[in-house]
Parts: sequence; structure tokens; C-alpha cells
Amino acid sequence: MSWVYRVKLTGRQGKERGADRLAATDRRLDRNEILNYMRQASYKPMSAEELAQALEVRNLGPFLALLGSMEADGDIVLTRKHRYGIPERMGLVVGCLQGHPRGYAFLIPDDAAREDVFVPRSGLNGAMHRDRVIVRINRSAALAGGQAEGEVIRILKRGSQRLVGTFERVRQHGFVAPDDQRIGTDILIPRGAAAGAKPHDKVVVEITAWPSARRGPEGRVVEVLGREGEPGVDVLSIIKQHDLPLEFPAAVLAEAKKVPQEVTAFDRHGRRDLRDLLMVTIDGEDAKDLDDAVSLVPEKGNTYQLGVHIADVSYYVREGSRLDAEAFRRGTSVYLVDRVIPMLPPQLSNGICSLNAGVDRLALSVLMRVSYRGRVLDYEIVPSVIHVHKRLTYNLVRQLIEEKDRELRQEHRELVPMLERMGRLATALRQKRLAGGAIDFDLPEAKVILDERGRPKEVVRAVRSLADQIIEEFMILANETVARHLEANGLPGVYRVHEDPDPEKISNLNKFLGPLG
Repeated sequence: MSWVYRVKLTGRQGKERGADRLAATDRRLDRNEILNYMRQASYKPMSAEELAQALEVRNLGPFLALLGSMEADGDIVLTRKHRYGIPERMGLVVGCLQGHPRGYAFLIPDDAAREDVFVPRSGLNGAMHRDRVIVRINRSAALAGGQAEGEVIRILKRGSQRLVGTFERVRQHGFVAPDDQRIGTDILIPRGAAAGAKPHDKVVVEITAWPSARRGPEGRVVEVLGREGEPGVDVLSIIKQHDLPLEFPAAVLAEAKKVPQEVTAFDRHGRRDLRDLLMVTIDGEDAKDLDDAVSLVPEKGNTYQLGVHIADVSYYVREGSRLDAEAFRRGTSVYLVDRVIPMLPPQLSNGICSLNAGVDRLALSVLMRVSYRGRVLDYEIVPSVIHVHKRLTYNLVRQLIEEKDRELRQEHRELVPMLERMGRLATALRQKRLAGGAIDFDLPEAKVILDERGRPKEVVRAVRSLADQIIEEFMILANETVARHLEANGLPGVYRVHEDPDPEKISNLNKFLGPLG
């Protein structure tokens, strides 16, 4: 954000600059302009008044507020002599602490180009895991290998006010041992602050006194989750530890209730009607929010019309609405071993925004004309109304097209030809990607099987089959097609990319792999 600043220069300096400077037109000033000025080689730390004069600021109020905000964020540092400088010019590094169970920590710098800084226990000065801090580099001390060592001189922001751990009692006092061992210290619970917790209870503790160089942190128990080891308590502890929101605010639920659960004629207006297209969803056995469907129609000349249909959530979640704000706050749906914490209320995530079989749904469809070798010849991206014919699972598709189960193929005979074509096309797409330099990390995945009480009873290896590859390859192709469309039309988009690997790490990897052939 930018503000317009006005300050009238006074005294000898103002007179020397002349009336023409005083009458200068308004201009905008933001934190980047301040930082660029301070990064000049000739810059020496200045007071707020000196900075205001140097930058021709005409209103000190907002300017001082901006300096305060920049100091709180760690962009600039106010010295003991009340002068402002930038950390990198003062032997300081700003970043986030990553604790270690042994009591020391590492500073992860904001500047990704800088290496981590080792902070010994004696140099934490009351800082804890996940705190945002400023560290002074100790020029006379360095670890083996040249890694920098430093000391925390300022805590900008605490990482978390609440922690999850196990309650224990010693005489009249209690202690909470945090589940996250990177905290590195127990939390003292004074008498009367245990909220009825008993030894071995899992609890949520709120820190009431932060640690210092000479004493540890204190806190009070604000919630007892249950006995350590009881079914469900471990998952609940994870939820609380990461501050995952279990409940939706009443206003958000009220707004969700107003969303119709059926597609109306008004909703269909202006959309491509694809309801006669044979399409399916392919997901895991326990999936409830089905957000993508696929279709494949053979065409002349050894080509297919491949359709990837994505639930049009934005039609129901309008920008600026309470639903939109809550989804933004949550960021994503969280999948745990025994439950899903959805980004949207169930009325949407499992209802009108889920591509359930046998009902009309709104979607955004990427319709691609693809050669049998996997080359996209033409495409359309259209808002659509669809009707999923059947909900399939990865296991069922594997039994149909790989194991060729006779009874199942007879039961789903209207789908088998399309699924077999999908399998052939997915194989061609994968071969094309690998030939182009793609890397496929086919690593084993585990699935935890729970009993009726929620206790793990078995860990099985998840089977990755051609059914999984169908969805993977079709989704990758749809994403590539949309990305090329955005680029070709000069439209902004969010891309998930991987940076080039570190050459030194590649060299070390080659040295390791060389003897293995």
C-alpha cells in the first residue's frame, strides 16, 4: 500500500533547498522506495526526521507509522541511537527459528540465497521454535564447514501462543511436555492453572509468560483433549497442534444453507450442455468430495475427444462472500487418517459442488482433440453442465481393465470400451512425458486401516495401477493445456514450478550414484 506524504521542511536546510522544493508536487512513497534508498552504498543510518528530509516527505504521521510497520516486519532495524538501517548492512539476519530437541536452533533466513544460521541454546535469549527473529552473526564463531553462528537480539513475532502436549505433575506444580519436540523445553503450569488435567492427559496449553535467558516458559491449560493413547486423541492432538479449524462459523453455515442443492434452468443458461456425454469419476474408496470427471470419445483419424471436467465451485462461492473468506482462511482441505477437514461446508464440498453420479452439476470443461500418441491437436475451455454416469474407484477400474474380472466387466459393460481406451491413451501420454525428460517418482505409499474404534489395525501398501495413471495423465494434460492457453492469450495465472537443482547437490548426487552404476 502507498500513502501520499507532505512535510514542510524547516530551518536552515529547508531555506537552502529553496521555495521550489517546498512547492513540489505530491508524490507517492512506499516501503520499497525507503529500502532502495537505504541500500545505497553511501547510506548511513539516519533518524526518522533525517530520513523524512532526505526523502522529501511532507507528512510525518503516516511516514512514522510506515517506519514502525517496517521495523515490526524486520525490514529495517532501529538502533540504540534511534537510527534506522537495514539488517544486511548491520551484520544481522531476519528469519524464522527452527528448533531442535537438544535445545539449539537454526535460523531459516527470509533471504533464500543465504544459508541457515546456527543458534546455540545460550544464544536463543528466550526465543522459541517458529518465532520470527533478528539474529546477529558472530564473526568470531563458525561451525565446522564454515556455517555461520549467531545470537537472537530481537523477537519480532511469536510463532504460536498455544501448544499441544502431555500433562505431568510434580508436587504442587504441573508441566506440559510439548508434542513438537523442537520446542525444546517443558511449559510450567502454576498451581490452579491445570483446568482439571490429570497426569498423562493430552492438553492444549496457552503460554502466559514467555521464556527468558534464565527461566522457562509458563502457561495455563485451556483444553483437555483426553487420555494419552485413547482412540482419536492422537488425531485430535494433531488438529489442535496445527490449529486446524474443525467448525465453520455460524455466518458461513448460514450462507451455505442458502445455496441451492440442484442445478436450475437459470444456472444452465450460457453453458455447453454435455449431459449426454458418457463420463465417470475415478477416486478412492472413501472419497466424498468428487471434483473432477473424465470422458473419452473416439473420433475419425485415430483421434479422441478427451474431456476433463472440473467442478465449477466459483459459481457458488462468490468473491467477497463469507464462504470465500472462510475458504481463503483455510486454504485447502486437510486429509487425515480418519477424517477430512474440508475447505468448504459439507453442503458444498459433498453436495452441489461435488460431481456426484446421477445428478446434473456445473463444471468447467477442457475438451481436447488428442492423437492416439498423446498430442493435443485442438482444444476448447468452456463452462458446462454435466451429468456423471457412474462413480468408479481406482480398485474397480483396475479390476476391469487390468485384471479383466469377467463378472465386473459384464456388470459395467457399457463403460469397459471407454475405460480401455483411456488406459491406452494414458500409457501413450506417460511415454510421451518420459521421452520429454519427465521424472516419475514411483515411490511406495502406505494406507492405514482403522478398526471400528479408530485404532490402526493394519498398514497396507497402496497399489498404484493404470487406473491411477489415467487420472494423473489426464489432469496433467488438462493443466498443460490451460497453461498454454493463458500464456498464448497474455492472461495472468498461478504456476507451480520447481527451481533448478543446486549444482553442488547434483555433483554430490552423481558421486553417490556413480559407484552404483
